[in-house]
Amino acid sequence: QVHLVESGGGSVQAGGSLRLSCVASGRTRAPHCMAWFRQAPGQEREGVACIRTPGGLRHIARSVSDRFAVSEDSAKNEIYLQMNNLKPDDTAMYYCAAAPDTYCPGDTWGRLENYAYWGQGTQVTVSS
Repeated sequence: QVHLVESGGGSVQAGGSLRLSCVASGRTRAPHCMAWFRQAPGQEREGVACIRTPGGLRHIARSVSDRFAVSEDSAKNEIYLQMNNLKPDDTAMYYCAAAPDTYCPGDTWGRLENYAYWGQGTQVTVSS
């Protein structure tokens, strides 16, 4: 079992920045693919970024690659999502998820069914 807890969400104006954190606990010794997903009201959950931890191999969705960055602190079992120049379209619940390490990076990293563990989410609201 892997337990995930996200933090760092909030309300910001367009152009602002936020840094989300996800702390993993439980069976974290094995390498994992850790990912960020988001879900806006009425929309499907979509992958934002993934990172293999430990190790650092990563992938960012093309739609946010010029504004978002994913990183890790494997010593803390923590990953981060730095979000800059936020836009109202970035408003969503952001979720952290964990899967076997081989999924990231790769063609299937964004498939929800690959992830056995999910956090409760942290809300990001961007106003214009």
